[in-house]
Amino acid sequence: MPYIIDGHNLIPKIPGLSLKDLDDEQELVNLLQEYCRLIRKQAEVYFDKSPPGQPRARNFGNVIARYIRESSSADEAIKMKLYRLGGSARNWTVVSSDRQVQAAARSAHARIIPSEEFAQMVINKLSQADKGTKEATDPQISEEELEDWLNLFGGEEQEN
Repeated sequence: MPYIIDGHNLIPKIPGLSLKDLDDEQELVNLLQEYCRLIRKQAEVYFDKSPPGQPRARNFGNVIARYIRESSSADEAIKMKLYRLGGSARNWTVVSSDRQVQAAARSAHARIIPSEEFAQMVINKLSQADKGTKEATDPQISEEELEDWLNLFGGEEQEN
């Protein structure tokens, strides 16, 4: 089930991200990229108040970032996406804690995950992956194995 994400609604729910940061949107996209890679799903993330000259959409692998111009809002764009999806909206999950966005998702029969819950899902998955990577790159060997290796490769100190 792919995700439709209300980006500025999610950013403050993720520790270390803030709407005050200049690169908050890109930081969120980076996290979502890794999360979607790990769970093998796709996401579209919507952001309000796109600066002039910015592309309306950018593809980041499994994540498409959609930048909405000042004349509209991410909430409206999400509602329009659900409307255009029609009956297939039930195959999508909307991530937002905004009541109006959730109401639109409900009426389209899409699944809803509040931003706080989704943020925790992302944090948990990324920390599990981080832990697995650390364990894979930092193998532990027993004292007995160490002794065998030292004996095999002449790890004893040489006298001059």
